[in-house]
Amino acid sequence: MHPQILIRPAVPADYNAIARITRDAYLAAGYFQSADHPYMRQIQDVSRRAAHATIWVAERAGQIVGSVTLAVAGEPYADIAKSDELEFRMLVVDPEVQRSGAGGAMVQAILEHARLLAGINAVALTTGLTWESAHGLYLKTGFQRAPERDWVVPDTDIKLLVYRQEL
Repeated sequence: MHPQILIRPAVPADYNAIARITRDAYLAAGYFQSADHPYMRQIQDVSRRAAHATIWVAERAGQIVGSVTLAVAGEPYADIAKSDELEFRMLVVDPEVQRSGAGGAMVQAILEHARLLAGINAVALTTGLTWESAHGLYLKTGFQRAPERDWVVPDTDIKLLVYRQEL
């Protein structure tokens, strides 16, 4: 049995841990070969991200074990959100503790939060084509594929898949 997972807004003292977990999770999954890739550098700049989006952390026994970024349509970190959707991005769990419930706890907290937001009727996300563990988490927590909304990262050949859940 794992200790309780607390989901809370990130504070500046968390930013180094968030950057490390984000980097480690993306590299461990093989999404990028190097932490110096331009996108990897961007997602590790947590203070910049926090200035333009909402960041939450998953904490267990005083340790940051995961993080997620939330955005609504029109915000800089919203890639796909429609006007009635909450979007989440960069949901990561420390590779040291993956499959321990932190990802699922963050998804449940996001869904509960979205239900409280005026005008929000669904939660949407983008994930990578080959990110099977993420696909499993999203399907298990009630998301459905929205293949008509899949998209390709500009200036790359990276196809991203969209999942959505009605509230």
